[in-house]
Amino acid sequence: MLPPGFSQEPAVAVETTLDRARSNRILAALPRPELERCLPHLERVVYPIRQVLHAPGEPITAVHFPESGWISMLAVLADGGAAEVGLIGREGVVGLPLFFGTDRSPAEAMWQSGSVALRMSAEAFREATAEGTTLRSLVLRYAMCFTAQVSQTAACNGRHSIEQRLARWVLVAHDRDEADEFPITHEFLSMMLGVRRAGVTVVAGRLQKAGLIRYRKGLMTVTDRAGLEAHACECYGVVRREYDRLLGPGWRARRD
Repeated sequence: MLPPGFSQEPAVAVETTLDRARSNRILAALPRPELERCLPHLERVVYPIRQVLHAPGEPITAVHFPESGWISMLAVLADGGAAEVGLIGREGVVGLPLFFGTDRSPAEAMWQSGSVALRMSAEAFREATAEGTTLRSLVLRYAMCFTAQVSQTAACNGRHSIEQRLARWVLVAHDRDEADEFPITHEFLSMMLGVRRAGVTVVAGRLQKAGLIRYRKGLMTVTDRAGLEAHACECYGVVRREYDRLLGPGWRARRD
């Protein structure tokens, strides 16, 4: 059963164009002839916030190339609790298990900000990532990036303070959003970080008092990015450098 506020409502499909396809960094890096071959198999879809794209252990029938915002990858526990293990924005693709020959994952993929993606069926994705295609090479590089993010998140959750982890999370989200303000609640942050809501409230208050963020009515605003980077642990920099190395410095939705 999904937590309150989560949705599995069907997506609303709209037209896909070549320019729209290029809004995703992986697709934008394809040679035009290869992108044009993919275009008939890409369906631009609009989802409600907190839409679950694939649930733990359930068949993954399509991949999603985000066009805006980001998706949380959640490790879901038997007691119903969950913790975020990674974020995917328009630099990547949701549904990597299909690339590695399986159609299931123990993780849940859920929209957290933004709501537009380019959806491709599992069958079409397997054909598009066949040996020798540029898309295969790009997805491989992205998979390495995402693996680095998940690994570093595990180390971060075990060794660093809530304040450092919250600063890191806000930076990771900020990289994947075009605006300085995005919707988020303390309740949701507590789930993302795997800590009690009261702890998130106290730490967010400290960051706000320091002038690094502003939080009101479910909206988080980054007011001092450099200050946040100074507060975050080294995990943010480690993962960002790996993304820059493998995807190039233009992978982020925003630029400093």
